[in-house]
Amino acid sequence: MFQTYGALFKTPGGLKFSLAGLVGRMPISMDSLSLVFIVVAATNSYAIAGALSAVAAIVMSIAGPFWARSADRFGQRKTLLIVIPLRFLTFSIFVALVLNNAPIWSWFVSIIVAELTALNAGGMVRARWLHALSPDKTSTAEDQSDRHIVNTAYSYEGLMDEFVWIIGPVIATAFATSIAPSAGIIAGMVFMVIGLSALAAQKSSEPPPSPRNIKKPHAPVIRNRIVQAIVIPSALVGGFFGAIAIAVVAFMQINNEASKTGLVLAIWGSGSAISAIINGVIKWKATPGALFISFLISLALLSIPLLFVHSIFTLTLALFVNGFAIAPLIVNAYRVVESAVPPQQITESLSWVVAGMPIGGALSSAIVGWAIDTHGAETAFWVPVGFVFAALLATLPYFSTYRGRIS
Repeated sequence: MFQTYGALFKTPGGLKFSLAGLVGRMPISMDSLSLVFIVVAATNSYAIAGALSAVAAIVMSIAGPFWARSADRFGQRKTLLIVIPLRFLTFSIFVALVLNNAPIWSWFVSIIVAELTALNAGGMVRARWLHALSPDKTSTAEDQSDRHIVNTAYSYEGLMDEFVWIIGPVIATAFATSIAPSAGIIAGMVFMVIGLSALAAQKSSEPPPSPRNIKKPHAPVIRNRIVQAIVIPSALVGGFFGAIAIAVVAFMQINNEASKTGLVLAIWGSGSAISAIINGVIKWKATPGALFISFLISLALLSIPLLFVHSIFTLTLALFVNGFAIAPLIVNAYRVVESAVPPQQITESLSWVVAGMPIGGALSSAIVGWAIDTHGAETAFWVPVGFVFAALLATLPYFSTYRGRIS
């Protein structure tokens, strides 16, 4: 294990841009929760907070691939130097409007404008790994003779993602409850400015831009059936994630242990983090397409125990085991997509993997909220289970596509 990751960490500049990306993407696990804290404090309305979160999620899904395409065409540095000040300014305006009791419609307008600056920092970091591991260092085309090291890099970034989702909500909650309701959003902006600025400053590891070829333009990434075969199920997996989080909150509340909600969700994330580490050292003989399907099936099967939880212990155990399927699923989703497009579209293709997840999460959040109100917290776990099985069904129209990627 140490030898495998040791070889990865010897990549020139690898740890530096990975650390910058880690700090820069901390807000992805903080902003939604922080938004709820500041809006509820101002209005005492979870409905308004939920509506703002849903709108923000939809806009994020649209903006992410746009900025990723910009990074491919013009370079990550130029894109980041535009996004960083815009995002800081627009989120500052949103906070000011809420704190000064501006009309609620202005909150919606400002959050839409703010989330138009959302980008996928994790995709940018993964594109840098591909560039750093490419044989000639002139593109993001990986070395086909050793795909295992790419799996290790993606698994490592999967571990970083889990760290973000474990520690981010804790920081957001602590700042919002101990300092001020707006402190969570402000902390997220500080992480964003520091991390993304550091990433932009690292010119040596930046993949070269690939200006659009007017004479022979590449087809839009989302029209690629292989990309679609990953993006659509992944969006429904995002619905699974979103519904789980809310169902766990409700379950902990009815058991009078709301203060331990973060710990339970952290244990869920730790299961995924452990699997990310293990996945990074395994030299899989199966193709990424076969592994994606296998881990999606595993996630569906490992979600079934959630239907039978009646105590905090059984819920925690079920979530921990369930987490083992998550990181390898996401890692192989990225690997399938990046291998299906030309190097000039790598960052955009990686962005599409997670672009639909916020939409799936917004949809499932609304459904699971209704289920909790009408049928109770335990019954509400049928919603995330339904979403993950829907993700499996969503692969059926692409059966021939998967068969081509599995062989």
